Amino acid sequence: MKLNPGLLALSVGAFGIGVTEFAPMGLLPVIAGDLGVSIPTAGLLISAYALGVVIGAPLMTLTTGRVPRRTLLIVLAGIFTIGNLLAAMSTGYGMLMAARILTSFNHGAFFGVGAIVAASLVAPERRAGAVAAMFMGLTIANVVGVPLATWAGDHLGWRASFWGISVLGLATMAALRLTLPVLPAPTGTDPKAELRVLTRGPVLGALGLTVVGASAMFTVFTYITPILREVTQASLGYVTAMLVTYGVGLTVGNWLGGRFADRSVDRTLIVTLALLTAILVGFAVLMPFKVPTAILIFLWGVASFALVPPLQVRVMHAAADAPNLASAMNIGAFNLGNAIGAALGGGVIAAGLGYPMVALAGAGASALGLVAVLISVQRRARAPAPSTISPAVERLRRQMHGDRLRDARRRVGQHDLIVALRDLPRRGRRVEGREQARVDHRRHRLARPR
Repeated sequence: MKLNPGLLALSVGAFGIGVTEFAPMGLLPVIAGDLGVSIPTAGLLISAYALGVVIGAPLMTLTTGRVPRRTLLIVLAGIFTIGNLLAAMSTGYGMLMAARILTSFNHGAFFGVGAIVAASLVAPERRAGAVAAMFMGLTIANVVGVPLATWAGDHLGWRASFWGISVLGLATMAALRLTLPVLPAPTGTDPKAELRVLTRGPVLGALGLTVVGASAMFTVFTYITPILREVTQASLGYVTAMLVTYGVGLTVGNWLGGRFADRSVDRTLIVTLALLTAILVGFAVLMPFKVPTAILIFLWGVASFALVPPLQVRVMHAAADAPNLASAMNIGAFNLGNAIGAALGGGVIAAGLGYPMVALAGAGASALGLVAVLISVQRRARAPAPSTISPAVERLRRQMHGDRLRDARRRVGQHDLIVALRDLPRRGRRVEGREQARVDHRRHRLARPR
């Protein structure tokens, strides 16, 4: 799919958000040592960011519904830039935590509104590909941005990474202003009505599927480094190479997911979830061996992010009358799945079940998502086709149909009357002729001689 400038600008913003979200995972030891806190305490910076995404996605979307879309995206990129500048200037743990939470507030709304804008820039049959093009920036961040930020943090200090991300935020603001057309705010938006959309079964089902899919990914990915170090007995260089390999797989999977979701969202989800389940089961068995592990990590990355475009499009379709809020909530659901998956994997490890069981737990989450999609497809196949006509139009159509029936009956009655009136002189003439014949017959009888 040929990228247009607007999609490229949105992808740059997604790249920056991806780096600022995932880079601290590689910087935790450096941050913890510099600020004088433990690594688990420094890890709360990541958890707080995810929580901020979950809260900020609906909050920012609902309070900015009347802001023109291009202006809103630039403002969100500005929040991202300010948050990273504060992180770069942080002198203590509390200030860095506040900066991370502020930065997270732009995350869900940027991806949510950005996905709607990306879909509007292309033809309807290419919308899933446009969404994938935007999310390509997020996947490339895992291949290039995160390792680069980690390297800069190790050699120049962790603040240097946030200074670099801030520059990227400024570049995003300029690119959005120069490439996106003027995009007015949606008309007739009602925050309460949009919130009611989130109570619909199909919307909740689509969001729940995103949570499950993300859980399957992060149950294992959160602990990929200790898995490779302790089970695969890999060197640090091998671990770094596998992280890059996984990022390349994410990029390929994101592209494939968008391409096939344009043909069929449900079929793409079914195939991808089935493959993800099989890959994680294979990873649980083969993780002691380096070559099979390398192949499976690449395929795991492909399957993991091939889910993203169809999941995003599925939510947008389920909440067509409130796409901005639902799309932003889907990003929040992805981060909620991140937290749940990390907790699930941590629980398995804490229970002493071993790292292979972590991969099997991820496979179980993926299989749960597969079952949910199959049930959803079956229910839609059995249900009658929904009417695409609004209730008001349906009532008007029925009223017009009734009026036509009454008009037809009236015309039938008028037709009968016209026929009767037309035939009346003829009937009168027939009656008059019969009476005249009787009179003539009587006269003839009286005139006969007796």
